[in-house]
Amino acid sequence: MSLSFPCLRLTVIGAGYLGLTHAVCMAELGHDVLAIDTDEAKIAMAASGAPPFFEPGLEPLLRKNVEAGRLRFGTSYAEAGEFGEIHFLCVGTPQSADGSADLQYVHAAVDALAPHLRQDCVVVGKSTVPVGTARGLAARLRQGAPAGLQVELAWNPEFLREGTAVRDSMSPDRLVFGVTSSWAADRLRDIYAQQLYNGTPCLVMDLETAELVKVAANSFLATKISFINAMAEVCEASGADVIRLAAALAADERIGGRFLSPGLGFGGGCLPKDIRAFRATARGLGVDSVDSFLNEVDAINLSRRARVADLAREIVGGDLAGARAAVLGIAFKPGSDDVRDSPSLAVCDQLTREGAIVRVHDPVATGNAAKVRPDLRYADTVTEAVAGADVVLHLTDWADYRAIDPVALGQVVGRRNIVDARCTLDSDYWRSADWTVRILGRP
Repeated sequence: MSLSFPCLRLTVIGAGYLGLTHAVCMAELGHDVLAIDTDEAKIAMAASGAPPFFEPGLEPLLRKNVEAGRLRFGTSYAEAGEFGEIHFLCVGTPQSADGSADLQYVHAAVDALAPHLRQDCVVVGKSTVPVGTARGLAARLRQGAPAGLQVELAWNPEFLREGTAVRDSMSPDRLVFGVTSSWAADRLRDIYAQQLYNGTPCLVMDLETAELVKVAANSFLATKISFINAMAEVCEASGADVIRLAAALAADERIGGRFLSPGLGFGGGCLPKDIRAFRATARGLGVDSVDSFLNEVDAINLSRRARVADLAREIVGGDLAGARAAVLGIAFKPGSDDVRDSPSLAVCDQLTREGAIVRVHDPVATGNAAKVRPDLRYADTVTEAVAGADVVLHLTDWADYRAIDPVALGQVVGRRNIVDARCTLDSDYWRSADWTVRILGRP
């Protein structure tokens, strides 16, 4: 006997990275989904089955559910209000000049949706917001919605990782429901019935705690990454090996090895933004210890970018002016075409400021990089990128780069110098091919 799960009419407000991924995966779970966005070009792309960003596994699911009629797109809040039983808020909360989260898009979405609601419903926030935001949004929602409707606000933070977002959505490691009533919690359980049946843990809590979960988790993750990178600095100063140190730490069950990987550090549109916004929230609450602590985490992370430029300068003889630098990887992480707060782009900035001639290769992200840094030179192949180079910099850990044959590459470069900023290349193999190898935190 086949299992049957609830099928609900869901709207997703915002069809960016989070919103589109969530809409596709909700449709894949069997719900009827309408995703809306004010960007007509983005909506047109998605409706044609072409996601406006690279995410492994997303495009075939998008096409499948559009063709099946479970997923459609539009720009009308009136249509969304008429259609949806549950409305997900998935709009951006970009970083403001002072580091805090810019909530204008969240406020605008609630204000635009509320007067068009036509049935009892739950509006569910998924965007990352400062603690306390949900209570204010609930008040705006009640004020703007037609009288007589039961309209509640809940918070259901997302935990998507770029490169594994489909898997994270379909098989999450936990579901967090911030609610003010059992009715809203039950509606969320209906939405995620399949995951709950499959054993996904569900944690039900108040709105404020739910808002804190995402930023607290990201702050802990950032701390772990910055900690091992601080240890890499100690290893460089003392002659120790950070990879062996990390392996020994990972064997401690209190610590574990996940995300204890030294290297160039974190970037992207989520982790740096979230810890800076959390710092701003902590300052506003008078919790200065969190502000100062996360300031150090951020500073350690940013310092690794400067250190990579230092290694490049050292390996070419102390002066980057006129040096030809080949950069392997411009996305902030493998499996993504996202270059927001890319550590690799930051290194390129430093190299070019010092007069280096930089040529970049990335399997998927050069198009996005060229929009923000059109002055850099972009190559279609690794061979083209490294031709005649004085130094090669391994900055994004794509599997393709780990598979490079250093003997063959040595026939193309000008000088056999490489900086491994991700600490994942086989240094003995490269050195046996007569390469000078410099690695963050390793001899």
